[in-house]
Amino acid sequence: MLRLKDVSKYYHGGTVNEMCLFRDFNLTVDEGQFVSVVGSNGSGKTSMLNIICGSIPVDSGAVYIGKECITHMPEFKRQRRIGRVYQDPAMGTCPHMTILENMAMADNKGKSFNLRPGINRRRIQTYQQMLAALGLGLEDKLHVKAGVLSGGQRQAMALLMAAMTPIDFLILDEHTAALDPKTADTIMELTGKLVREKNLTTIMVTHNLRYAVEYGHRLVMMHQGSIVLDLSGSEKEAVRIQDLLDKFNAISIECGN
Repeated sequence: MLRLKDVSKYYHGGTVNEMCLFRDFNLTVDEGQFVSVVGSNGSGKTSMLNIICGSIPVDSGAVYIGKECITHMPEFKRQRRIGRVYQDPAMGTCPHMTILENMAMADNKGKSFNLRPGINRRRIQTYQQMLAALGLGLEDKLHVKAGVLSGGQRQAMALLMAAMTPIDFLILDEHTAALDPKTADTIMELTGKLVREKNLTTIMVTHNLRYAVEYGHRLVMMHQGSIVLDLSGSEKEAVRIQDLLDKFNAISIECGN
């Protein structure tokens, strides 16, 4: 279980430009739950992910994984328990390393390399099987550098690598936004399959309302650092894209736009 309790976050505190992003923000994500998060730009979606992953600190409040408080845990230690896929496909892989080297590095996340070889040759066949499951022909390109792959291929690799080692949570930060529609659909299909097979607790931020409706057990809409819509179960199954658009329009009118 993931829990954000009474989290507050300010930017430019104590200046004329002070901005409150979160004030006593609360969110609980149950184990095995797939949560889709939508909201306008500036609503706090990515900042929430950054707080969970430890990329930015909170001014008050706490972050828990299960009963353990990780509020002051460094980002690099959280990464042992959290897999993250970013919007930019280039951020999930090392372009100057081969596919094999990237896979081996992900396979050793959280472990001490010491002086042993970075690549365990006995794992190569396993890597090929994992890549073959993506259906992108990458299993035959182990010695090709990741930087020459297409954005979709790199994002598929990043998704696979994020969950190669046991993790508590998978964080998807608009991971299809930089892809063309067809490739984005492919990545979402791979995402759904990976989450189901590994029963991963997942938080996916997306601007694609269709993906938010079609994927996940729960849908959360954020606005100005608050949750304005939280649907799960039969409510989530019944929601339609137009319902979300209507909610966005209502918020826009309330804000005077």
